[in-house]
Amino acid sequence: MELPFAEAWKIKMVEPIRKSTRAEREKWLLEAKNNIFMLKSDQVYIDLNTDSGTGSMSDRQWAALMLGDESYSGSRSFFEFKDVVTLLTGFQYVIPTHQGRAAENVLFSHLLSKPGMVVPGNAHFDTTKGHIESRKCFAIDVTTPDAKNTQLEVPFKGNVDLVKLEQVLKENQGNVPFMVLTVTNNTVGGQPVSMENIKATCELCHKYGVPVNMDSARFAENAYFIKTREKGYENKTIKEIAKEMFSYADSMTMSAKKDGLVNMGGFIATNREDWYEGCKRFCIPFEGFLTYGGMNGRDMAALAVGLMENTEFDMLDTRIQQVQYLAKKLDEYGIPYQRPAGGHAIFVDADKVLTNIPKEEFPAQTLTCELYLEAGIRACEIGYILADRDPVTRENRFGGLDFVRLCIPRRVYTNNHMDVIAAALKNVYDRRNEITRGLKITKEAPLMRHFTVELERLK
Repeated sequence: MELPFAEAWKIKMVEPIRKSTRAEREKWLLEAKNNIFMLKSDQVYIDLNTDSGTGSMSDRQWAALMLGDESYSGSRSFFEFKDVVTLLTGFQYVIPTHQGRAAENVLFSHLLSKPGMVVPGNAHFDTTKGHIESRKCFAIDVTTPDAKNTQLEVPFKGNVDLVKLEQVLKENQGNVPFMVLTVTNNTVGGQPVSMENIKATCELCHKYGVPVNMDSARFAENAYFIKTREKGYENKTIKEIAKEMFSYADSMTMSAKKDGLVNMGGFIATNREDWYEGCKRFCIPFEGFLTYGGMNGRDMAALAVGLMENTEFDMLDTRIQQVQYLAKKLDEYGIPYQRPAGGHAIFVDADKVLTNIPKEEFPAQTLTCELYLEAGIRACEIGYILADRDPVTRENRFGGLDFVRLCIPRRVYTNNHMDVIAAALKNVYDRRNEITRGLKITKEAPLMRHFTVELERLK
C-alpha cells in the first residue's frame, strides 16, 4: 500500500497549553473590548492570530543562535545572512531591519518623496497600505477580479489584473514611484501569483518606467505553488523558482518572521545602488547600523539557516499539506472559505457564514469573537475593520472581502489541533442563524485601527 503523508520533522521540545472555560472566555473577551489582539496569550488555547514570528525553529537554527556575532559593525553573522539572501534572490545590496514593516518604512521613506503619489499593488496588506497612506499617498488595488469570487477554483488568485494595472500606470504617469507585488497575496486569502503573471507585471511596469518591489514575506510558499501548479516548473527546485521570481523585480522587502522561520527580523534587498544609498539614510536613524539594522547577530544567524531550510520542498510540503488538511475538514462541514486553500491560512468567508449580520456590524470580527468563545481559538479578522476608512471620505471601506483568517504557525500544531479548530468552527456554523447582531466600533485609531480597535456587542 502507499505510505501515508507524514511531517518532514520530528518533535524535540513541547510547550504546555491550557484549556479555559466558556465563562472565563466571556470575561476575557469583554475585558479585551472584543478585540482578539488585546487577549493575553495565556487566555488562548490554539493561537491562529498570525504565522508571523510564531513558528518553531529547528535544532540547526538554535545551534546557529549560539554562533551569532554581536559586533556593532561588520558582524560575521550579517555577511553569512547576506550571502544566503544573495544566493536565493540574486540581489547584491541587503539591509537588515527588525521586521517587515520596518523594511517598508525605510524603503518607502526614500521612495515616497511627496504627497499624492500612487502605488498600485495586488491588494496591499495592512502595514503596506498604512505606510503609503500615512505619507498622504494612495494605494490602488489591481488584483485579478477572480479573487472576489471566494468559491471559484483557479490556481493563481493572487495575480495582478494587467489591464487594470496599465490603466493606473497610464493615468498616473510620472507619479508612480514603484509598484508593490505581494507573493503570496495575503489579503485575498494567501493566494499565489504565477510566474507568468510576475514576469508580465514587471515587464509592464518597466515599460512605463516604474520599478517593482516584491513583498516577499511568503515567497517560498509562492514558489511551492508555482512548482505544483504551473506548467514547466514541476522539475525545478524551490530555490531555482525563487531566484527566477526575483529576477524580474527591482527590489524586495521581507518580513522574515514568516518564510524565514524566525521570531523577529526582516530586510530589504535590491540591485539598485541608488535605492541602497537612499535607504542607508533612513536605516541608520530608524533601525541601526547597516550590518545589523534592528537585528541581533544571533537572529541573523538563525535567519540564514531558516531561509535555506524553508526553500526545501519537503519543509514547505509539510506546512501546506497541514493547511489543506484543515480545508478538507471544512469541506466536510460545508463551511465556505476562499478557494483553493491558501499557503499559510484558511480564510473563512464570513459574509457567507453570518448572513444575518449586515456589513455595518462587521461579520468577520463577530465570527472571530464567536470562535474564541466557542473553544478559545484566536483567529484574525482580515476584512472590513482591517480595511480602515477611506483616507479622503473617511467612510468605512466595505467593498472588499470579509474574512476570518485561520493562520497556521509553522511546525507548531499537529493535525489533532486542526480537528479541534474544524469542530469548533462547525459548532459556530451550526448555530449561525441564532447570531443576529454584530459589533459596533466604540474607539478606533485613524490608521491601522484593527490592532487597537475597541468594539461593543450589539443586542
